[in-house]
Amino acid sequence: MYYSNGNYEAFADTLKPEGVENKSAYIIGSGLAGLAAAVFLIRDAHMDGKKIHILEELPVAGGSLDGADRPNAGFVVRGGREMENHFECLWDMYRSIPSLEVPGASYLDEYYWLDKKDPNSSNCRLIYKRGNRLPSDGQYGLGKCANEIVKLIMTPESELQGETIEDYFSDEFFETNFWAYWSTMFAFEKWHSLIEMRRYAMRFIHHIDGLPDFTALKFNKYNQYESMVKPVLAYLKDHNVDIQYDVHVRNIEVDHEGEEKIAKKIITEKDGKDAEIALSRDDIVFVTNGSITESSTYGGQNTPAPITHAKGSSWKLWENLAAQDPAFGHPDVFCENIPERSWFVSATATLKNKKTAPYFERLTKRSLYDGRVNTGGIITVMDSNWGLSFTIHRQPHFKSQKPNEIVVWIYALYSDTEGNYIKKRVVDCTGKEIAEEMLYHLGVPEDKIEELASEENMNTVPVYMPYITSYFMVRKDGDRPAVVPKGSVNLAFIGNFAESPTRDTVFTTEYSVRTAMEAVYTLFNVDRGVPEVFDSIFDIRQLLRAMYYMSDKKKLEDQEMPLPEKLAVKAGMKKIKRTWVAQLLKEANLI
Repeated sequence: MYYSNGNYEAFADTLKPEGVENKSAYIIGSGLAGLAAAVFLIRDAHMDGKKIHILEELPVAGGSLDGADRPNAGFVVRGGREMENHFECLWDMYRSIPSLEVPGASYLDEYYWLDKKDPNSSNCRLIYKRGNRLPSDGQYGLGKCANEIVKLIMTPESELQGETIEDYFSDEFFETNFWAYWSTMFAFEKWHSLIEMRRYAMRFIHHIDGLPDFTALKFNKYNQYESMVKPVLAYLKDHNVDIQYDVHVRNIEVDHEGEEKIAKKIITEKDGKDAEIALSRDDIVFVTNGSITESSTYGGQNTPAPITHAKGSSWKLWENLAAQDPAFGHPDVFCENIPERSWFVSATATLKNKKTAPYFERLTKRSLYDGRVNTGGIITVMDSNWGLSFTIHRQPHFKSQKPNEIVVWIYALYSDTEGNYIKKRVVDCTGKEIAEEMLYHLGVPEDKIEELASEENMNTVPVYMPYITSYFMVRKDGDRPAVVPKGSVNLAFIGNFAESPTRDTVFTTEYSVRTAMEAVYTLFNVDRGVPEVFDSIFDIRQLLRAMYYMSDKKKLEDQEMPLPEKLAVKAGMKKIKRTWVAQLLKEANLI
């Protein structure tokens, strides 16, 4: 397996790998990584779909890419996916997936045309004082703290092992709008991995100008399941892939022959009955190890989601694999000792009529009912004790919504503090109470809050997810297993708890698809390059743009810096006149 850059290989089809007709594949988990692995096996490894078996513990595919109208509960999405132009592997896959909406088009075509017609943006990102836009919204306010980000990027990852974000940054940094944008958009918290924050800063530096107003982002037309999962399932069905639901994989027995690691047996349980699948070297196993939405519990309008710390099948499987070989990672790093303050709860509110629409529309400056971009991403309440944010995507968010219904997604970054209006922790709240807290921060008069949050006007479903921020737990090299561990003959790890050799970022759809592509290309010797991560961090033009926007659009001479640096900049300006460097600085608005 190797990496490619540019469109030469991006547009090429592969030759059939030698011996593929003698192989079969077992994919554990039908999240995006598992589905992508099946697609690449069919498209690029030329495997007969009948030889691909997906074993899924739930009765539905998609993993964290969910969206459902739950019986006796209502519409539920546990989260949302933010995408951008340079998800190279994701778009590489979806160019081959037929659209279910547009005859003759791919899903990438459908997505691209939608974004061109209705590009994403936000008219309000930060609010405070009960529904008022923060006066400094749109500005980072980093000042000298910008140097801390520069220093972080310049520090090798090897020097940051085991460090938290709070270990590194000053107290002043956490008071900036930059941190408010960053932490709520990506769900970073102070005790999370500094390594992951550095990777994000490097990976998305080309979007430095689009962070405050979300012009950097792209979203689906509908919820993630209907938009992203169903087209892939249709593709796999057309290719006769075997998908088995309600199958719990308990263990995969791995033999060690010299330096080789060979998966020899899959142990499963379905309907209380144990079974075994014997494996040869030609039976290739792809494991989705761990899950951020494993063990989710659901509440309702009048009931909180039960708190749980139970481990589901994906975590137990990883533990059983890790016990066989240290190269298979350390799951306890990610699923144990998660702070009580962490994000655990999201909620989905369905507005049944237009009574609350004005409170949202005065922030968005848009109609909720025109089928176009609404909030453009989350709106964050800066003075919320819970760290509350909410978003309204294009409506309808579900195809089965009634004409006047609007679906709102809500999440609280902090789980250990009482609300400003509801004097309870979010993890102890019913759906109605979470809705009331949101309405309070929207500026709804207090004597109207209970009525508007009632079942007559709104239905809210909370979800408790014990592992939702596990990706960002502080880690060291080796805690996540390599996509294909050294010496592995027929076993690969896929998904966001596998370690790609690239500098890509977890908690993204791109990472799921990237690990699947790397695994298939490695174990099947596919002679086509995996697209490398977009190289914006190595582009001097992007670095100069970042200097401009991180300083809230100040020229070099106006930026905060120590006097010696300021004098050096002034002297340097004289030397670079009428040079290409001066031209680049001018294009970046720095001079």
